Amino acid sequence: MSNTPTPHISAKPGEIAETVIMAGDPLRAKFMAEKFLENPVLFNSVRGMLGYTGTYKGKRVSVMGHGMGIPSIGIYTYELYNFYDVKTIIRVGSAGSINKDLHVGDLVVAMGACTNSNYAAQYELPGTFAPIADFSLARGAVEACERFGYKYKVGNVLSSDMFYSENPHNDKWINMGVLAIEMEASALYMNAARAGKRALVLLTISDHVLTGEQTTAEERQTTFTHMMDVAFSLL
Repeated sequence: MSNTPTPHISAKPGEIAETVIMAGDPLRAKFMAEKFLENPVLFNSVRGMLGYTGTYKGKRVSVMGHGMGIPSIGIYTYELYNFYDVKTIIRVGSAGSINKDLHVGDLVVAMGACTNSNYAAQYELPGTFAPIADFSLARGAVEACERFGYKYKVGNVLSSDMFYSENPHNDKWINMGVLAIEMEASALYMNAARAGKRALVLLTISDHVLTGEQTTAEERQTTFTHMMDVAFSLL
């Protein structure tokens, strides 16, 4: 706790709940605070990365942005797990489908996260690490999707270091059954594993890499809240 506030989070000890629901866009975190939380209090605005703590159905919870890409989420979640004693982080984000049966608006419960990042090199492991979700959270998310009637798939995603790639073909990942591409899950899962904490990534398909299918602004407004419903149901 002596490391707080950190260079990136201005909260004092005790201002962040043990469970944090995170989104890449800090304005989406603000949206969650306004839509889901009772009496939200801003605990961070450093670099515009908004974070709030409030209650949801009587349970204390925080919401916060984590930025784009593995380096950004790696920093924020490391600090939350290791300096603020956060026990559980749930990321809600968007992804591009590379699965023919996974369409715009559908949800993905990311059971595992492949990556083309070198993030795991820091651990100096004698092999390849497989970053995975906390099973109890993943099971709860599946049960929530069934209860809400939301269309979903459970499986592997690709956490890519590149949004614009010189070689955008994804055939090899498709051949291995990877469902969708996003940019953060693997670092979150590795940070959770190293800290002995819990993590889950819930994704909404915002576009289809293979067919060119994309969400409209209205669809993003109405369907992106589904993953938030699932996330808050896990509290």
